Formats: sequence, structure tokens, C-alpha cells
Amino acid sequence: MPTPAPEADRNRDIRLANLSAVAQRAADISQQVPEFLERKGFNGRWTRRHWAQASLFATLGALVVTLVPGFSSAMQPASGQPALTTMALALPPLPARKAGVAEAPSWQLVTVQSGQTLGEIFAGFDVPAATLQRILEHPSAAEALARIRPGTEFGFDLAPDGRLRGFRFDRGDTERVQLSLAGNDIRERIIERPVEVHTTVVTGEIRSSLYGSASQAGLSPRVIHTLTDSIFQYDIDFSREIQPGDRYSVVIEELWREGEKIGNGEVLAATFSTGGKTFSGFRFERDGKAEYFTADGRPLKKSFLRMPVEFARLSSRFGARRHPVLGRMRMHKGVDYAAGTGTPIKAAGDARVQFRGTQRGYGNVVILDHGRGYTTLYAHMSRFSNVRQGQRVAQGEVIGYVGATGLATGPHLHYEFRVNGVHRNPLSQTMPPPEPLKGAALAQFKAQAAPALARIQQVETLRYAQLPGPEGGREVASARPAATGKRG
Repeated sequence: MPTPAPEADRNRDIRLANLSAVAQRAADISQQVPEFLERKGFNGRWTRRHWAQASLFATLGALVVTLVPGFSSAMQPASGQPALTTMALALPPLPARKAGVAEAPSWQLVTVQSGQTLGEIFAGFDVPAATLQRILEHPSAAEALARIRPGTEFGFDLAPDGRLRGFRFDRGDTERVQLSLAGNDIRERIIERPVEVHTTVVTGEIRSSLYGSASQAGLSPRVIHTLTDSIFQYDIDFSREIQPGDRYSVVIEELWREGEKIGNGEVLAATFSTGGKTFSGFRFERDGKAEYFTADGRPLKKSFLRMPVEFARLSSRFGARRHPVLGRMRMHKGVDYAAGTGTPIKAAGDARVQFRGTQRGYGNVVILDHGRGYTTLYAHMSRFSNVRQGQRVAQGEVIGYVGATGLATGPHLHYEFRVNGVHRNPLSQTMPPPEPLKGAALAQFKAQAAPALARIQQVETLRYAQLPGPEGGREVASARPAATGKRG
């Protein structure tokens, strides 16, 4: 195989080739001069114009011959030096990642499904049971994760190697707990998530049932329960009096967080039209306790419940009767409500527990003192709730459960109503009216209730002035009600 020529010889050959090309170019230019002159009509006699053109061509040729060899010489390396030199330039090093700086978290979200356990969720991410146990031992997680519900959302931050770096969960509506795991240490960070409160008006017309209409309009079961059991339970019998065409309107709080609706808040006001009458209720706090009042400031909640037990049948009235156990005529000083064993028994009104125990034919009995000389008695209980003698109870609070203790032939509640120690018929007794709002409280209530009532009237005018539509409808006056406050 022939040996490659030295680098200097190769450069000399290139220079000689360049010089030869320049000489050939100069010869071509010299040959072109006569041809050019001949085309211009040269007759052998030189004029000033011919001399100028010839000088121009000669000058260009001289420049080419002079400059090109100069470039060639400039490219010639010095004696003994290589023609080309390659230098390795070191690039600046990449900035090293600071020690202790972790990669940005990459959260993977999971929503709890019905029947799913926390252990199954962690196992789905290949998180060891020991890691889950350490998290459950953390004070913030112990209570919040004790019982998880379907729909709850958890976040997992997993390292590239699958190791759990972080875990997060919501604690209530306004707080998110984020746990960072590093070795055996768990660091906690609380992220505040403010909740905005908006108000809106929901109105609807009943076609089949209140529950069906209200659900279609977007009301939650809790809100529907507030309408039937907290606001209108004393004025409307929802099991018998509701008819197609009845209307309702509700001013309700909506809870929004980070641009997303997360649920309903309190019912601020409501109206219900049935049987040619319109009933209304407005929420107001008196002495730190929220109640519902009529438009003129009278409490909707009556002093006493007519029936202290739900889903019951009136089995014996007040008055003289033959006792079913003793077999002789005897004054029946109360009324009996037949119901299944274990049916909850509610306090007929706000009271103090005067007696809790056993009394002869009454069996397990509770006596409540409501003040102003009013007392009520509940007998034949199968068992008591967690009330104690001397304790204050609220109207509707469960104080015991239906049974057949004492002189009873079957499970039922024996209920007595007494005024200054004298037995009265609970079915016909005129109950004392509750105390209405007065003075500054009444003025504050009316200032609060008036705007709510005006909104209801405005929405109902817009809603029912149009053609009949679906069973329920939302406020059409504004697509997104304004915020009224924040929680969190």
C-alpha cells in the first residue's frame, strides 16, 4: 500500500494548481481582448476609448495574478510545522444539581370506590403495609383516615423507583394535609383551601312528589330534609297534603372551592304554596342558635311536637277505658302510639330530664320538665338513649326506644302531657306559643329576611311567567350568583 504524501507536499501541489489556473485565466483574458475589440469594430487603429478598455482588462488580469498567489502563500504553513492543527476545546461543565434538592412531586390521584379499603388502595401503588401503618400512626392521619367514604380523593407522590415520597388527603372542606416521607421521618404541611359561599334561588313545581321535583332541581337530600323536618313540619303534612301544582322556592348557600361546586350550605329562606296558602320560613340566629321564623319574626318551631314518635299508629286515646292487662275500667291519662320495638322516641320540646328509670306499670320511663309548669312522660321503653337525669335535651332529640316494658300487651309508646301536674289530652291541648323576636333582634331579622324574600318573588315571577317547563328550575336572574363570603 503506498505511503500517503506529507501534508506540506499536498499543500504545495494545491498552490501550484491554483497558480496554473490563474495563468490560464490571464491567457483567456488576453485572448478575449482582441475578440472584444473586433466585436466593437476595431480597424487596427487605437482610439482613446480602445486604450481605456484595454487598460481595464489588463488591470483586472494583474489583480488576479497578484492576489490569488498571495492567498495561497498565506495558507502555506511555516517550515516544519503541520499544515492543520486540531485543538480540543473543553466545554463548560453542566451545573450539578444541588444536594438535597428533591425532584418535583408528581401526584397520582385516586378516588375511593364503594367497598374499597385503604389497604387495597395502597397495595395498588405497591406501597408496603409498613409504610401505610406509619402514616396511620401520624396524628393528623389517624382520625381522618379511620373511616374513608366513597368519593374521597387521595394523592400519591411516587419516586421513579416506585418509593412513596408523599401522600395527601383532605381534612374537611377547607384543609388539605400533605405528608412527605423521608426515611423514617414524616413531615406535615397544611394547605389552606378557602371555600367561597354563594347564594342562589331554586324554585320548582311539584308534578308527582316533592322529593322527585326537588332532586331534579338540584337540591340535596339534606336540603329536602330541612324543608320537611325543620321549616314546614308544623304547618304542612307532606304525607297527605301535597298535591300536583304545589310550588316551592328555596334560597340556599352553594359552596365553591377553586372554581368547583362542592356542595350546598344552609337553607337561608324558603316558601311553600299548597292548598291556596303560602308558608314561609327564614333562617336567623338567636342567642347563638339557628332557628327558622315566619316573616313577622315568630318561630316556626312550636313549643311541643304533637307526635313524639314517627311512623306510629294511634292505638289508644285519652280518657276512661278498660285496661288491657288489669281488665277493669281505668282512666287512661295519656295516648298510646303503636310502633315496632326499637323505634326512636323524641323529646316533645326543649326540656330538662327530670326522671330516668323504672316506675311500676310504666316500665322504663323518662319524664321531661319543659318549664312554666309543663311536663311530659314517655313509658314502656325497651331501652334508654344516652340521656342522664338532670341533662338538658333539645326538641326532637332521641331519649329512648319503643318497647313493651311494664304493664303492656305489645310494643308501644305511652305519652302523657301535664300542666302544673294535671293530665291533659295531648291531641287537643292548646300548646303555648314560642317566644317571638323582639326589639333589636326583630329589626335585624327583618333587614335580613327582606332581601331573601325579594329574590324569591323576582325568580318566581320570571319562572312562572314563562311556559310550563320541567318540574324544577334554577334561578334565571343570574347564571352565577355573587359570592357572599368565604370559609376557611
